[in-house]
This record gives sequence, structure tokens and C-alpha cells, in this order.
Amino acid sequence: MDILAKGIALAGCAIGAGLALIAGVGPGIGEGNAVAKALEAIGRQPECKGEVTSTMILGCALAETTGIYGFVTGLLLIFVAPGMFMGHLK
Repeated sequence: MDILAKGIALAGCAIGAGLALIAGVGPGIGEGNAVAKALEAIGRQPECKGEVTSTMILGCALAETTGIYGFVTGLLLIFVAPGMFMGHLK
């Protein structure tokens, strides 16, 4: 029973880490769309380049934090959580 419980805990950590790392897809798509729309806006009105660029960079930075949170969560599930689970199962 002990080996089964450890296997289930490790499998849960691996599945959770994989799902957490999928969070990197959303910011990539969002940032690509933001840059495309910013380039469109600059192409239509070149005089607003500074304002559009600064707003786009701020938006991309905020969107990137979502991917970083997912990455950190995945790393914690891979390296920290299994040790904690094994400590509780002993």
C-alpha cells in the first residue's frame, strides 16, 4: 500500500506540473496579438508611436507574469512537492 500511495503522489505531481506549464501558451498568444495590434495602430497613426509602444510593453509585462506563475508552480510541483508528500507518507 505504501508503494501505491507514493506512486499516486508522484503521478499527481507530474500531471499537475504538466498542466501548470501549459500556462505558458496563453501569454505567448496574447503577446503576439498585442504586438500585432500595436503595429497596426502605429501603421495607421505613426504620431502615436510612443504612447502605443509604452502601453503595449506594459501589457506584455503583465501578461508574461501569468506564464511565470505557471512556470514556478510547475517547478515547485516537480522539485518540492514530491519530497513533502513522501515525508507525509512515511
